[in-house]
Amino acid sequence: MSDDDHTSPSTLLDVAREAGVSPSTVSRILNGTAKVSDDKRQAVMAAIARTKFAPNLMAQGLKKGRSQTIGIVVQDISSPYFDETLRGVDDGLKGTGYASVIVSGHWNAEEEADRIRLLLARKVDGIILLSGRMSDETVLQFSGQRPIVSTGRSLNTRSALGFKLDNEYGAWMAVRHLIELGHRRIAFVSGPANNIDAEERAAGYRRALFEAGIELDPKLMVEGNFHENSGLLAVSHLFDTGQQFTAVFAANDQSAYGVRLCLYRKGIRVPDDVSLVGFDDLPGSSYTTPPLTTIRQPLYDMGLVATNALLRLIHGEPVQAQVPPLELVVRETTRRR
Repeated sequence: MSDDDHTSPSTLLDVAREAGVSPSTVSRILNGTAKVSDDKRQAVMAAIARTKFAPNLMAQGLKKGRSQTIGIVVQDISSPYFDETLRGVDDGLKGTGYASVIVSGHWNAEEEADRIRLLLARKVDGIILLSGRMSDETVLQFSGQRPIVSTGRSLNTRSALGFKLDNEYGAWMAVRHLIELGHRRIAFVSGPANNIDAEERAAGYRRALFEAGIELDPKLMVEGNFHENSGLLAVSHLFDTGQQFTAVFAANDQSAYGVRLCLYRKGIRVPDDVSLVGFDDLPGSSYTTPPLTTIRQPLYDMGLVATNALLRLIHGEPVQAQVPPLELVVRETTRRR
């Protein structure tokens, strides 16, 4: 075999031979028109990887009227919450020939809409909307131009799909865990006002107390903003106003980190003096001191499932997708009274 044989690029025929299918099947899988089994599709994608075949994606996109790009709207590019979900999106795109364009909506409905218009102007083939404050009606209007998959809402049309986790139930599990450990004075650091996730988690907090026959004390509820500083400021406020509590439920892990710092600065031991529960199970929550008890959201899985669902919508294929449920992860920041 000559040196040229080692360096010459592989062809569509090489992929077909490697996968044991016809060249036309490889071509149709690449351009999204093939109706084949998942096993056959995976065999072709594996053959592409082994042969290092590099299709001319630009030419393919022009031929079928696609850009081979998807748009992703996040709310805060600095948040580890969205980092974990984007990791799932990135893995979902591997081997598909699609690239992503990421923009931020900054928890502002008008800005989210502007960013989607920008993505549509760039001719993306579909959009993943990670949470946000746009109305369902607005999302459905945009889906008339390109398929959209969104987290944090319930949608199910031919061009729009939503995945919504039960935030109220997750918060209920967190507070119920504290109640079962004997806590009655449970402070709550909420999320920001007019945020649906925050509202649902507050509802779960109230429901758990009500079902346990514990009177709700509004003075133990302090509004936060899902960032670390709000957890620190919220607990400082509780101390400044003389509130008595033996546990804190923070509406997300980032707020819980701030709570933990404030308690540390006050010389209060966790969990010996005060128990603490978060919500999200961010990667860093296993490494706090002590490791944080929290509600695990399947963040990576949501990104992966949303990406697979969007690609199916783009190709006109049926979508049946589910994400794992929320679960309580008990670590070392909670203990019995």
